[in-house]
Amino acid sequence: MDMKLLMRQAQEMQNKIQKIQEEVAQTEYEGSSGAGLVKVKILGSGNVKNIAIDDSLIDVSEKEVLEDLIVAAINDARKKADDGSSEAMKKATGGLNLPAGFKI
Repeated sequence: MDMKLLMRQAQEMQNKIQKIQEEVAQTEYEGSSGAGLVKVKILGSGNVKNIAIDDSLIDVSEKEVLEDLIVAAINDARKKADDGSSEAMKKATGGLNLPAGFKI
């Protein structure tokens, strides 16, 4: 086994993974709830970029419902971001099963 070749391949994979992580961090994901009445856009980094609320929901008496819909939309977007990140990492590692939360 050529150790230099192995080290070079490991470095190339690390660089590839780092590039993908940076791309995923900037990728935008949209989640929604209430049949699209509330939409949230987040980046793969987890930062919320935008929240859009349909005008029909703006009613003081519906405040609690609105708050619940926002939470549901954020959670939906976050799940999509996590799934997108996992899929990108699978492609980068050639399907290598890494432990959950493992960072290279």
